[in-house]
Amino acid sequence: MNLLSKVQLKIVWVAIVLSATPASAEMPAAIDVSDGTVLLTVRAEGAQIYECKPEPVEKSSSHVGAPTWQFREPIATLVVDGKSIGRHYAGPNWDHIDGSGVTGKTIASVPGTTPVDIAWLKLDVVGHRGNGLLSSATTVQRINTRGGGLHGQWESAGVFRSVPYSADYVFLRRGNQR
Repeated sequence: MNLLSKVQLKIVWVAIVLSATPASAEMPAAIDVSDGTVLLTVRAEGAQIYECKPEPVEKSSSHVGAPTWQFREPIATLVVDGKSIGRHYAGPNWDHIDGSGVTGKTIASVPGTTPVDIAWLKLDVVGHRGNGLLSSATTVQRINTRGGGLHGQWESAGVFRSVPYSADYVFLRRGNQR
């Protein structure tokens, strides 16, 4: 193999490696977990459910405003390597097929990449279920969101809308916790 062929082979190899490496945006400081150890990263494919409800006015239950779309709950399948490994639902909750699960509480958010993308989130884990992969999780990040946002004309109160979305959920253990 001559020198030119070796150089060409190296260039092709570098191109293959770079194309196989996923591009990722820099993590926004508000949701960064620099002291965390990643336990699991999953892709969620599902929907964000909204309900058309009157907007409360001046914190008084006797005064209501015009109906607006209000977030109700998520419903999604958690996927790794093309296989379903769990579910995500109201709470917010995440369940893994090994029997472990967590409940989270949002502590920070940043806007999605486009106006129709739901926010990126950082959530503290406030509850654990079962023993398994998620048992030691202390923090969850929702990143790389696509879709899920509902904007626009409301309908009559009581109407539901399901908006497709996808996101990556990263389950982390921070420092010396649990």
